[in-house]
Amino acid sequence: MNKPSSFPRKMPIGIQSFEKLRRENYVYVDKTELVYKLVSTSNPYFLSRPRRFGKSLLLSTMEAYFLGKRALFKGLAIERLETEWNTHAVLHLDLNAEKYDSPERLHDMLEFQLRGWEETYGTGGKGITHSGRFMEVIQRAYEKTGRGVVVLIDEYDKPLLNSFQNEDLQRSFRDTLTAFYSVLKSADQWLRFVFITGVTKFAQMGIFSNLNQLNDISLDIDYATLCGITREEIEENFEPEIKQLMESHGLPRKEQLARLTRRYDGYRFSPGNVAHVFNPFGLLCVLTFHDFDYYWFATGTLTFLAEMLKKTDFNLRELDGIEVSAASLSADRANINNPVPMIYQSGYLTIKAYDERFQIYTLGFPNDEVKYGFLNFVTPFYTPVAETETSFYISKFIRELREGDPDAFLTRLRAFFAGIPYELNDRTERHYQTVFYLVFKLMGQFSEAEVRSAKGRADAVVKTDDYIYVFEFKLDGSADEALAQIDNRGYLIPYTADDRKLVKIGVNFDPKERNIGEWCKGKGF
Repeated sequence: MNKPSSFPRKMPIGIQSFEKLRRENYVYVDKTELVYKLVSTSNPYFLSRPRRFGKSLLLSTMEAYFLGKRALFKGLAIERLETEWNTHAVLHLDLNAEKYDSPERLHDMLEFQLRGWEETYGTGGKGITHSGRFMEVIQRAYEKTGRGVVVLIDEYDKPLLNSFQNEDLQRSFRDTLTAFYSVLKSADQWLRFVFITGVTKFAQMGIFSNLNQLNDISLDIDYATLCGITREEIEENFEPEIKQLMESHGLPRKEQLARLTRRYDGYRFSPGNVAHVFNPFGLLCVLTFHDFDYYWFATGTLTFLAEMLKKTDFNLRELDGIEVSAASLSADRANINNPVPMIYQSGYLTIKAYDERFQIYTLGFPNDEVKYGFLNFVTPFYTPVAETETSFYISKFIRELREGDPDAFLTRLRAFFAGIPYELNDRTERHYQTVFYLVFKLMGQFSEAEVRSAKGRADAVVKTDDYIYVFEFKLDGSADEALAQIDNRGYLIPYTADDRKLVKIGVNFDPKERNIGEWCKGKGF
């Protein structure tokens, strides 16, 4: 879609500086009432949120507050709440910018930060460790200002995420960061406020073992909407952009908001009954560019997550709707044999429900952007199709079903399986099931398609404008048996009131050939 010619307001896409955002008149969703609630205490906090969810802007907002920059908060909630506006020394450590492929990269980043602080507060710093120099800076800053020092650490876990598959590098980074962060406990008497952010919160891969006073608010109901944008905030702050989006796509307001919701909403960061939040990056991009694209997903994917899924032979079909214990989401360490908590922390799954009695979370994909982005990303790990070609292949599958030609669809699917290299499909039955799952799930981008898992339902259902296809697959069985099962178990019954043509299809999968064998089809009622 083409962007309308007039677009007067500035969207803060990628803006991480609160001062720049306010001085240059970018649109800002006011989160300062929640910020004030946090900074009114002297507690040390930790917050886990997915990448590009506004963590850096949040810390920048806190920094501006503690530096006493009252003018930047004019008209915001915190202006009427705060009366003193005291100025504090702020030590802001941002670990997000470096690549971290060697111990030297982390050393250089800490060295750069320390030298800047040492110059500001007049400490020596030579001949002692990074942790010793950090302690000296905190003490001197306290003495120089007469007030408690504020420490803000952004993306504390970036070095660890970058080296997840390199055990030696992980150990080096963990040792360095453990010593550095442990200073915050020893320096407590000189500190006013500490706030640490990251993607993962595995306590935190051992590096915060000494910081037992750290308050983890990642699942706190009071701060569930601290990062991200609620539906109410969209309607309060982005009315001009919503109208322009309606004009671009020719949809009425209700349908346009529903489309935004399906694509970018759905994140829930507390077991309590709280509002869902939209992914702020994806939302701001679509309000600016007017294309419903995979904006957040395109900014970078943690490849090691897909590697973990493949290495552990994780049943990908269970991912959307999986149940996990509450303890697993706040475990002390990441477990490479259980990738689900890491996938949740990274933003590819979110909380769908919580059983308080048994302390069990149900997790699932938050929205269509994440669901189809994730499935497109992992497909090359199970099939010969490159990520950039997945939608091309899937569109051909769905086109043949739209045209009422399931034989062409199954012939193409057979060729698809035939192209899978031996080393990819020399696996268990689960691998074949996963490929079917990916194909049918990805078809949902273009038509209503679903892979069924509950007992008593067909293996897959695809709905086009004119047809409803009900598929049943048999591993090393017969196509006739599969077709009979559709009739015997009444898989067509839920669709009998629909005006579209019902087509039932039984398919045999031959494990020796690692491919689709025979199939047969019949009409519905």
